[in-house]
Amino acid sequence: MRQSITLLSGIFIVMAISNAIVPVLPSFAQAEPALQGAIYSAYFFGAFLTVLPAGLLSDRIGKTPLIRLGLLLTCMSGILIILFPAVLPVLAARTLEGIGAGLFVPSALAWINSQPNHRSLSGHFIAALNLGLLTGLLGTGWLEMSMGATGGVVLFTALSAVPLVMSAYISEVREEERRKVHLAETFRVHFWLYISTVVLIGVTGVVTALYPEFTGESASLLSVQIGMMHAATMATSLAASRLSFEPVRTVRISALLMATAVMLSFVAPSLGLYAVLLMFAVIGGVAGFIINAQLAYLGAMGVQQGALMGLFNTATYAGMTLLPFAAGIIAQTSGFAPAFFVMALTTASMAFTIGRCRCGDAAH
Repeated sequence: MRQSITLLSGIFIVMAISNAIVPVLPSFAQAEPALQGAIYSAYFFGAFLTVLPAGLLSDRIGKTPLIRLGLLLTCMSGILIILFPAVLPVLAARTLEGIGAGLFVPSALAWINSQPNHRSLSGHFIAALNLGLLTGLLGTGWLEMSMGATGGVVLFTALSAVPLVMSAYISEVREEERRKVHLAETFRVHFWLYISTVVLIGVTGVVTALYPEFTGESASLLSVQIGMMHAATMATSLAASRLSFEPVRTVRISALLMATAVMLSFVAPSLGLYAVLLMFAVIGGVAGFIINAQLAYLGAMGVQQGALMGLFNTATYAGMTLLPFAAGIIAQTSGFAPAFFVMALTTASMAFTIGRCRCGDAAH
């Protein structure tokens, strides 16, 4: 129980620090959409570079060393942002922050998916992840007026010492009874599942990255609006951990729902606060079902989980790196309407491409 609490508190802090910068992106990015997209995506770029190697390495040397190193780098990145809050240092610190998350998340998920009760544990892990994202948003929004743009980072960096110390007491998991993963074959069989993860998770980052400049709202109000997405993901993650979903059908339905919500999120500000909150709730809620359906499916495959979690998290961080950056470029060069439209169309296409996934095949 104590080990699970360490991982849950760890993912909470890792995500809180990562999201503490979102409501105040214009303060760091000089109110330029492309630069905001770059700062937002730098974190996911760092994670994208490390999640797959970390997953593979965790099957070889164990999960706990990477969990501890990831927490340490997260703490260091927060300190750098506090000390050097200019554009280039923040870009570098966000990349380091992503590397820390890239080490921690797949290793922690592999540890969890190796447990007998992995379905419920993974649901709680994703819920804690989104609680961290939500708390990072709200904490920054509330602290900005009294402590400035780095107020949230200061708070959560200080709190990161707690799971870092607790991680010294995590014991290693044993996976002798699980088969080794043939990475190339697994990737080939589940290629379209991973592509859907890139797009459907990445598009949640699109609306998060675009909304500060798109609406021009205060950091506190943006925290509430974007926070609704994470609250909805948290709720559906807990619900999904008690249910069973077939991955292809889940992705197909989710893609159409999410594409509609993304397009409507463009007009939602003109309809009022409740319309914005509803769209963010739909996007976040759908994401929760997608993530948990895929994690439960991968966890039940009877193979070592490090590589699988590495692939899965590579897909999520690739989406969160590429899609917000691309949407920022489109918004700056062509306007916000084309950016939302292109992202919604890309999301809807996943309802058709997922049909090519051989997700019922056995793992190799």
